[in-house]
Amino acid sequence: MRSSDAEALSGLKVLDLCRVVSGPFATMHLGDLGADVVKIEDPRNGDESRRYGPPFVAGESAYFLSVNRNKRSCAVDLKSAAGRDIVRALASVADVVIDNFRPGTLDKWGLSYEALRGENRGLIQCSISGFGRTGPDADRPGYDLIIQGESGVMDITGDPDGPPMKVGTSIADLVTGLYASQAVLAALVKRQRTGTGGRVDVSMLDAMASLLTFNAGMYFATGENPKRRGNVHPTISPYETFEASDGWINVGVANDKFWTLFCSVIDRKDLEADGHFDAAPKRAANRAALAALLQPIFATRTREAWLAAFRAAGIPAGSIKKVGEVCEAPQLVTRGMVQSVAHRVAGDLRFVARPIRFDDEAPAPSTPPPILGEHTGEVLSEWLGWQAPAIEKFAKAGAFGSRMSSERSAG
Repeated sequence: MRSSDAEALSGLKVLDLCRVVSGPFATMHLGDLGADVVKIEDPRNGDESRRYGPPFVAGESAYFLSVNRNKRSCAVDLKSAAGRDIVRALASVADVVIDNFRPGTLDKWGLSYEALRGENRGLIQCSISGFGRTGPDADRPGYDLIIQGESGVMDITGDPDGPPMKVGTSIADLVTGLYASQAVLAALVKRQRTGTGGRVDVSMLDAMASLLTFNAGMYFATGENPKRRGNVHPTISPYETFEASDGWINVGVANDKFWTLFCSVIDRKDLEADGHFDAAPKRAANRAALAALLQPIFATRTREAWLAAFRAAGIPAGSIKKVGEVCEAPQLVTRGMVQSVAHRVAGDLRFVARPIRFDDEAPAPSTPPPILGEHTGEVLSEWLGWQAPAIEKFAKAGAFGSRMSSERSAG
């Protein structure tokens, strides 16, 4: 584990009862900031995402590896009384407990916030769920695809004449994880002021609904549902995607100043004064006609030629890159955003590092995603002061699962 005092959250103990994406993404960000994150996993199979694939790297899921760096793994069976005793003991010395079980699950196991807080008044417990702890849908399971649809985001994504479309990444899981890590940091600040912890409730539906922003604003203002717009903006034009002679680019002519510059770059100064396009609201109202005029112009030059011209004029523009191009991009590599770490099984792993830096310093080196149960004995010794006999006692009581030997649990 990392122990640098320079890390913002150095010394913070986070007990991670999460799996798959939303919770692990939240705890990974806390780990990236220096927290000691201990991930509790089922000893039989671990986090479900360990089996998500292909691809696998030497048997390790690329999916799991992508959201579990800077953590330690403890294989503990929460379905056993002895395993739950271990979690209660760890929670008694933790600063934060994070889970993404369906509401009520931890309560049934005797691991409710009230039960854990009884042993630790400063404990912050953050619970992530699909629909929140209250309301008519509180007991529904939350999965990214379902929440993308329920939140309205899919209805405004995709071609205007096509079906609703999900975002190309697990946006509901990821944005919820970001909100959860933000909420934990806020709760820690509050604890400094009050001396006591508290409960944090983060709903995937709430998180995604918050992203509707101006789309919700348009509905509240008019009572009408926004329509799918593809790659165009509802109030700005041209602010969309065009096809050059060898690929696609995005252009963001976000105001009248940029419009004047844009007309010069494309050598169509006549458009600048055209009564249909000479002000931003007019360009938005006549978007289709403007796009029909512009597309043949963009087709006359390459992506790089257009991007160079727009860059020289100070007009926002960019290419539409493949994931591989982004992962190898000089801008990210130069800033230390593409890092590598040695994994015990998978070998050299590359990943996109945390996007936060302090005092212009690149992100600190990370520890690799853990092997299932890799740190069980180590954590019990460090956090609780347990020695081998105590760990052996819990192993015999089934705390680490019947398929794991006490020797592995203690190692």
